[in-house]
Amino acid sequence: MASTETTPAKDAGSVEAGLDALETTATSRPTFRQTFTGKILPPIIALAVVLVVWTLLVPVVDDPSKLPSPTAVGDAFKDAWLKGDLLGYIWTSVSRGLLGFLFALLIGTPLGLLVARVRFVRAAIGPILSGLQSLPSVAWVPPAVIWLGLNNSMMYAVILLGAVPSIANGLVSGVDQVPPLFLRAGRTMGATGVKGIWHVVLPAAMPGYVAGLKQGWAFSWRSLMAAEIIASFPDLGVGLGQLLENARTASDMAMVFEAIILILFVGIAIDLLIFSPLERWVLRSRGLLVKS
Repeated sequence: MASTETTPAKDAGSVEAGLDALETTATSRPTFRQTFTGKILPPIIALAVVLVVWTLLVPVVDDPSKLPSPTAVGDAFKDAWLKGDLLGYIWTSVSRGLLGFLFALLIGTPLGLLVARVRFVRAAIGPILSGLQSLPSVAWVPPAVIWLGLNNSMMYAVILLGAVPSIANGLVSGVDQVPPLFLRAGRTMGATGVKGIWHVVLPAAMPGYVAGLKQGWAFSWRSLMAAEIIASFPDLGVGLGQLLENARTASDMAMVFEAIILILFVGIAIDLLIFSPLERWVLRSRGLLVKS
């Protein structure tokens, strides 16, 4: 009898120990070697491959006006840095892009909630939002210039028109995927109206909302570059899009590549610094991503 009674206790203890071991493994911090080989080394290898292919193609093309060498592009970066212009190019565009995205966030979030929760509003403007999301951002530049003139307001208007539909549609998609059981449980506990939206709907819709934010930033950045390229004016300052247009006008391919690389770098940096950590936090908080 004694051995029979102790067996369940031993089994429970072994199960508990196994769960503790599993939890410890899942939450252990990765070593520097794992981080280096898994996250740092792959992009370094990819960049090295691009540079090698680029260097090999230069003598094949044999025309600096069409394909400059990596050295020539590096000299363009060096000249812009020594003149003190490089950070100014980046800051002019990044400050506009982030501020415009913030405005789009403040408009797109309540708009997305309204479309998701009110059936008449969804039927009225839901298809319009989807259509606006598929409309190329560059199409808004000419009317924005006519309406607002060549100023920063025009830039922000183009960003809003490009980003708001993506943010709103992302939130609508997230709300549509909220299990009805969550909503009923929230109402049972008194979370109705604004409380229900804040404590139940928004947290449950966060994965779709974050996906909409990432897409909204991409549209914001693309819209801003289109506006800076088309609507150039000295009083607006020189951003990355204006730098690209100036390089095209001067037929300076080294500067063209410089502008393209900077535009790509800023887009990747914002995603890595803001949206990727936010997305990982959301997924991890829902048990969809574990630290390993």
